[in-house]
Amino acid sequence: SGGEWIGSIELENVAMEHNAVAECAVIGVYHPKWDERPLLVVVKEDGAEITTDELIDFYTGKIAKWWTPDDVVFVDELPHTPTGKVLKTKLREIYSDYTLPTL
Repeated sequence: SGGEWIGSIELENVAMEHNAVAECAVIGVYHPKWDERPLLVVVKEDGAEITTDELIDFYTGKIAKWWTPDDVVFVDELPHTPTGKVLKTKLREIYSDYTLPTL
């Protein structure tokens, strides 16, 4: 994001408004120009159908355009602490070599 702070909780809250999203987390992943950009990691509701483009489009008008996640990864589950908090450190480790799509 080029040194600009993007609030992951705000991005997660928007995603959670979508009825196809059961759970999600946003982490920063490497970007060659901006240092880091947001990656949205999503667990879909059972039987839900949604595409990356549909979910990214869902952000339109809800946040600043440059805050919009650059990509979405759909997973079966997110890692959690024993108290139920999402382990973002584990997600950052899993996606440490992730390459964002080029526009």
